[in-house]
Amino acid sequence: MGRLEGSVAWVTGSSRGIGAEIARLFAKEGAAVALHGRDEAAASAVAGTIWQDGGKVCVTLGDVTRAVDLERMNAQIEAELGPIDILVANAGGNFVPLGPAELIPEDGWRITIDGNLTATFLTTRSVLPGMKKRKRGRIVTVSSAVARRANGVSPIAYAAAKAGIEIFTQHLAAQVGPWNIRANCIAPETILTKRNLKRIPQAQQEELADEHPLKRLGTPRDVADAALFFASEASAWITGTVLDVAGGAVMVR
Repeated sequence: MGRLEGSVAWVTGSSRGIGAEIARLFAKEGAAVALHGRDEAAASAVAGTIWQDGGKVCVTLGDVTRAVDLERMNAQIEAELGPIDILVANAGGNFVPLGPAELIPEDGWRITIDGNLTATFLTTRSVLPGMKKRKRGRIVTVSSAVARRANGVSPIAYAAAKAGIEIFTQHLAAQVGPWNIRANCIAPETILTKRNLKRIPQAQQEELADEHPLKRLGTPRDVADAALFFASEASAWITGTVLDVAGGAVMVR
């Protein structure tokens, strides 16, 4: 029996990359998985791999910065799979080019904060009433090592948004614990998704790997395993934690 047998999990931003790997692993562990994205073809492709492996899955499409879209997607998941037991609020990204703080455009700042912190808040808010009613739930948010690893070329708006997610998760855990709801956060560093494998030259990958005590960069499976830990009963007495999935890079000064 899988570690998530009988659970319904919603993984936002799961049409590709880390989110897709989390969704596939959760399905293998017995969860009925609701995928999410804006690209229907990409989300459907991930769904196809889960169906082929015998998993139960549905595809939700919408904007996680819009409450009306979240309400619609929640209703769809409940109708197709059942009440949501597990939320992985993975949707997000850096939407501003690297550069000095004074050159960050106002709209770029707002889009980045909304696409990460606001999206995490609204998505979480949308599932809480049902989880509280059933007195159970597991929420996994996704930050980034950049939230606590500052340097002169950090993407400041993205780092601020991700730091906000960490604080939000800890305060949330304190609030919802009495309803048997756990909230934890995972904070990846450089992950070799398909996009990053194309974007980062091999020589630079090797340089970056050498900065990590474990001397390699992360994989989507590394992050998915951490998400599974927090979604499963293996972490039954853990809440309000930020877990670095970073090969030791965050402790390096």
